[in-house]
Amino acid sequence: MSEEILVLGLGVSGCAASEALISRGYNVCVVDDYLSESIHEWADDLSLELLPIPESDKWDNLLQRFSQIVVSPGIPDRHPVFDSAFRVGSLIIDEGDLASKWDKRPRCAVTGTNGKTTVVTLVTEMLKHSGLNAFAAGNLETPVVAAIEDTTADCFVIEASSFRLAHTLSFKASPAVWLNFAPDHLDHHLNLDSYLNAKKRVWEGVTKKSDALANFSDPIVKQHSPEGATGFGVMGSCSYVEGFNLLIEDDVVVDIRDLPRNMPHDLENAQAALLLAKKFGADMGSCIEILNGFTGLKHRVELVAQKNGISFINDSKSTTPHSTVSALRGLQDVVLIVGGKNKGLDLTILKEAKPVAVIAIGEAAEEMTEVFKDVCSIKIANTMNEAVELAYKKAPPMGTVLLSPACSSFDWYGSYSERGSDFIRAVSELEIF
Repeated sequence: MSEEILVLGLGVSGCAASEALISRGYNVCVVDDYLSESIHEWADDLSLELLPIPESDKWDNLLQRFSQIVVSPGIPDRHPVFDSAFRVGSLIIDEGDLASKWDKRPRCAVTGTNGKTTVVTLVTEMLKHSGLNAFAAGNLETPVVAAIEDTTADCFVIEASSFRLAHTLSFKASPAVWLNFAPDHLDHHLNLDSYLNAKKRVWEGVTKKSDALANFSDPIVKQHSPEGATGFGVMGSCSYVEGFNLLIEDDVVVDIRDLPRNMPHDLENAQAALLLAKKFGADMGSCIEILNGFTGLKHRVELVAQKNGISFINDSKSTTPHSTVSALRGLQDVVLIVGGKNKGLDLTILKEAKPVAVIAIGEAAEEMTEVFKDVCSIKIANTMNEAVELAYKKAPPMGTVLLSPACSSFDWYGSYSERGSDFIRAVSELEIF
């Protein structure tokens, strides 16, 4: 092939897309706004032309050379590449479009502001336990173009972030579930409508309306679900909780008291996973076995220690106010460690959480002080050690210290997992007298 393609953004996804294109004979050039020494070495090893980043008004000149631009998920909506590509007639695609072109094995998908990774993990394990060689891909360690290289895979479970959905040419996965919606990533998307429109695209590729799975307990998701969608989360829908029973099509499938994870958001995730896996070919008995043994993901409402009657819970993965409020549902007497780098979100909904006390950390500490000043006592901590110590001192007997930041980690840490690990370390070093 002689077609020349530009790959913009050289994170995990962009590098995987570049390598996949090269292996299929395409002429590839790459460009990135922030180049590291390792990227230079990677490009040299592949004999790739690493182009200099143009000035914001010079993108037209660069793009005229390329018929297609593969845009990595991390490229924000405001990047000049999008307007420039429209002007010169270059096609914007993402690595998922390449995978759809090259591989026709079945895919299902999961999107939502919160819970994506949990549901993808559950569905993948349910399919495997049912005898299908399923692979998780997408907004994870493995991009879709890398996952399809495994010829033993029967199917793929795609974690579809708004970043991934926003600029794909044609998203193809069926069935597909939308878990919930709340403001997020407003530092990445143009506005809330752009974020919403990206999420809605998860259902573009469903083969029939009933393969669109929607959490009807979320008013935004329900409002935008197609007629004939399979609903869950409320009485009268395909799956719901009544008393201690989780039902699918009015049949009791599990007693929620038997589940290791049975907080309200856990039960919504369980319904989504059961329906998605079942529609994608999993055996219900196998699904229930996986659900009964699922204790959760690291850094998501993870009990890490109990000291002197106080529970310490790591929920560092909660990077939005909506997720933090969800984490507090079902918990009582909580001292909340909250803060970090705000992603341009309205933090005032955190008042709904009603903790007994708050320890604020990171760049957003002053904002958190304003939010909670009329709700409960609040102190600012300058290190994680200080935050854990202050929270322990504020915790009532048999209470909970919860790290659920409602913000990204990129002020103090390189990732939410690094932040969660530091919390675990600080808890382990906490001296109890």
